[in-house]
Amino acid sequence: MSGKEKILLAYSGGLDTSCILKWLLEKGYEVICFMADVGQDEDFAAAREKALRIGAKDVIVKDMKRMFVEKFVWPAIQMGLVYEDRYLLGTSLARPCISIGLMESAGERACSIISHGATGKGNDQIRFELSCYALDPKIKVIAPWRLPEFCERFQGRTDLLEYAKKHGIPVSATPKAPWSMDANIMHISYESGILENPSQAAPEELYQMTQCALKSPNTPVKVDITFKEGLPVSVFEYSSGKTVQTPFDVLTFLNKIGGEHGVGRVDLVENRFLGLKSRGVYETPGATILHVAHKDMEVYCLDREIFRVKSFLALKMADYVYNGFWYSPEAEYVRNCLVAAQKNVSGKVTLEIYKGHVMAVSRESTKTIYNQELASMDVHGTLSPYAATGFIEVNAMRLKEHYRVFGSANTN
Repeated sequence: MSGKEKILLAYSGGLDTSCILKWLLEKGYEVICFMADVGQDEDFAAAREKALRIGAKDVIVKDMKRMFVEKFVWPAIQMGLVYEDRYLLGTSLARPCISIGLMESAGERACSIISHGATGKGNDQIRFELSCYALDPKIKVIAPWRLPEFCERFQGRTDLLEYAKKHGIPVSATPKAPWSMDANIMHISYESGILENPSQAAPEELYQMTQCALKSPNTPVKVDITFKEGLPVSVFEYSSGKTVQTPFDVLTFLNKIGGEHGVGRVDLVENRFLGLKSRGVYETPGATILHVAHKDMEVYCLDREIFRVKSFLALKMADYVYNGFWYSPEAEYVRNCLVAAQKNVSGKVTLEIYKGHVMAVSRESTKTIYNQELASMDVHGTLSPYAATGFIEVNAMRLKEHYRVFGSANTN
């Protein structure tokens, strides 16, 4: 290689990216490491020192916690995004956020190449690279775990450990947990290792954000969550009388409550974008509480048909986010539609949180079309009960005609 090309490496401080850092240096690149603080429990100073000792030219640590919550988590709550009915997309949402910091830093440091430690079987390689290409089409990517040269040299962890020992790369003295973990302020995800067997239950010691529901407090906690146009704006907790308002503080506060009460654990097998099925375990306490409250307020405030169309679009948007298309024209269009549907989703939901469960128990809004007199069983109101006779007759006509020609349906 003539001269030294500069690479910005998405660095975690772990075994994989530490070995990738050394390997890139061996290939003759000048490497700058990038770390995004999205709320994970990480010793950034130690990781920085480790990277510099291995040979990195510099280490950038960018605080992106509040951006992540405000620009990614909050819109996801507003849009009601859930992948395959269960996964609240904690890792998927972090990737386009981290990509912003990655590309900004690449531009500031004149790096024409980025690199990462994502494997060739997972979703993160797709999310990172599609996001980076959308933000800067001219960027080049080196993904070592997809290069024959790298894969022939390193089959897995054993080869990486031998390489680390040979080159004096410090490895944690603590035995590695038999699973991999990815954390941010929204959630922690666990996969691989012993979790690759879907018939084996995840051990209790795996969980870090939530405690077992059986060991949670015996008294429910009661909170009010207020929404404005589908976005959470404040939380009030009854027992303490405490109110929190900024997105970061709201999520942090609800993470604590949800964690103490065992809320937000999900163990599932999901469909990766590449076509593989993957077993994952997730902890998402605060966002689970917000999602339950938001869904209740949506149903209360939205017209029935708008809610159904909106729900269909939310499924599409969840796919876009999961598959790495946050920065895509289709995601931009669908997000605009979903946000437009939220203009009347404003009000307050009261929830009880207890033993792993979150239940809305009351709600208030000036934007709902709920009419207590019209819905009441005690007064007729403006809806004539006789009108229902014609309504039933019209809907029964089709069923009667089907019976006339084919007999009764669904009797087998």
